[in-house]
Amino acid sequence: MPPYHQRKTDQIIDDEAAIEAVIERGQHMTLAMARDGEPYLSTVNYGYDPDQRRFYFHCALKGKKADFLRANGTVWGQILEDRGYLPGRCLHNYVTVQFRGQATFEEDAAGKRDALHRMIDQLEPDPEPLKKRFVTDKSVRGVAVVRVDVEMFSAKRGKKT
Repeated sequence: MPPYHQRKTDQIIDDEAAIEAVIERGQHMTLAMARDGEPYLSTVNYGYDPDQRRFYFHCALKGKKADFLRANGTVWGQILEDRGYLPGRCLHNYVTVQFRGQATFEEDAAGKRDALHRMIDQLEPDPEPLKKRFVTDKSVRGVAVVRVDVEMFSAKRGKKT
């Protein structure tokens, strides 16, 4: 599918470092999925590997999200940095990073462990105690970890204020 172009070119963020900064500051992303013509949207916390350009998130081994992803691994995601509505100006200050990617289930225990560590690193100011407490052999076996290999990013900001 050919990429669409943004009409409001003054709102485009094309600086890779600026995009990575939004991803680094974020804690949740919303993923759009589809199966047999039915859409599904889910918000998840994530970890990100900038060297591989891939996201990780966890979910139940069985359930709606897992079923949708197994049926169709193509996803569209968005990370929103909501900076608030600007009263009296009819403007909203925001930054979004969107991406298209391919989701696959991480089956390797070491890969799952690394992904879970990345997720904790993304959220926790002091991650090491939680990694020791929550990332165990049992927890690794009992959770599905999804890897999203990013095919393309796009980003934009609200109108300049």
